[in-house]
Amino acid sequence: MREDVCLEWLQSLRLADVSIELVSPPNYRTHLSKGPWQFERLLGSGIYHEFIGYTSDDLLNLKAWLLTTNDVVLGWFSYDLKNQLESLSSQNTARISFPLFYFFIPQHVAIHRNEQWTLHSYDENIKEAYYLESDVYFGNAHSSLSKDEYIFKINSILEHIQLGDIYEANFCMEHFAENTQINPLRIFDEMVETGKAPFSCRVSFYNRHLLCGSPERFMCKIKNRVISQPIKGTNRKMPNNSAAMRDLEQNEKERSENIMITDLVRNDLSKHARKGSVRVDELCEVYPFAHVNQMISTVSCELSETSHPLDILLDSFPMGSMTGAPKVRAMQIIDELEGFGRGLFSGSVGYFTPDLDFDFNVVIRSILYDDDAKILSFPSGGAITINSKPEEEYAECMLKAEATHALIANHVG
Repeated sequence: MREDVCLEWLQSLRLADVSIELVSPPNYRTHLSKGPWQFERLLGSGIYHEFIGYTSDDLLNLKAWLLTTNDVVLGWFSYDLKNQLESLSSQNTARISFPLFYFFIPQHVAIHRNEQWTLHSYDENIKEAYYLESDVYFGNAHSSLSKDEYIFKINSILEHIQLGDIYEANFCMEHFAENTQINPLRIFDEMVETGKAPFSCRVSFYNRHLLCGSPERFMCKIKNRVISQPIKGTNRKMPNNSAAMRDLEQNEKERSENIMITDLVRNDLSKHARKGSVRVDELCEVYPFAHVNQMISTVSCELSETSHPLDILLDSFPMGSMTGAPKVRAMQIIDELEGFGRGLFSGSVGYFTPDLDFDFNVVIRSILYDDDAKILSFPSGGAITINSKPEEEYAECMLKAEATHALIANHVG
């Protein structure tokens, strides 16, 4: 298809009530290998068939449904799926809610790789859609915790660590704004252009939107090989960045955070791995991103012949990098102290191929937006260990939110 015609079609597809867009910028390379389909951009639009899930029984039905689809499937798992997987409960409600998990076979699929678009559709008579440009404005931003409240909560986590309840917990706070209107498509394009994060994605579910500039892969399966790439350890990218990268690489606190979660991931993968196949391919490697440096480890295994691909995903969910160790107790403490519902934040968005290979990200560095309620949310957080200093953790939390806040401010004017 001619490029100009293709782009017009793509713009109309992006405006569907339900669409998911996955982006891996071709001009931004790290060790993070491409997923099973090696694309730069994948867009699924419109509903040919869908599966909406709320209960543990729905998870069993999802497994059966995936076995019958033989098609491209896009979707997500929200963080609070933990309550079904581990018989937990939550006292917090997400400000912007999505179904607990949702997957769909798109009516239309567009894949961009090697500078060419490939378009597939169950309906060639695509209706033209219009996105009316409207005013954009940003209400006063608030945080769920003041600095003093945040430090008090971190000290509470440190008490749990000193008592031996946990070794590490990922603690987050929410930044939000009411009376806010944005253009989700335009701000996502700006996010991709400025951040160039390798696991960026956009979800539009009727009036609710996720705009995600994630640098982190949760899990990927290619044939029988499964890899997970937890990120733990962050510092600011500097003009003389080699020195900043070296500082992060040699930071014992950041390394201990990463190693603890790497060990948790090894344990999670072993539940459905062929015996003896779990290995750490990379430990505490530091890579530069657009605004920050990140410490990343890579863990892999071979999937057991008796396990369904969904088994290894769900038995590792939520990901260790967004929970802690031991995972269940860490999630209980997180829920008691955070005071906001994470919802789709800390969840995972991705795709299954017809062969049930898959690639899923970690939903961080994200904006969640409700177009009807005019509410916007962008949480941030970090890992807390025995060596954590509350003031420094607060600064890291603010650093992670800084780029998102700047993106929104630039978007509105």
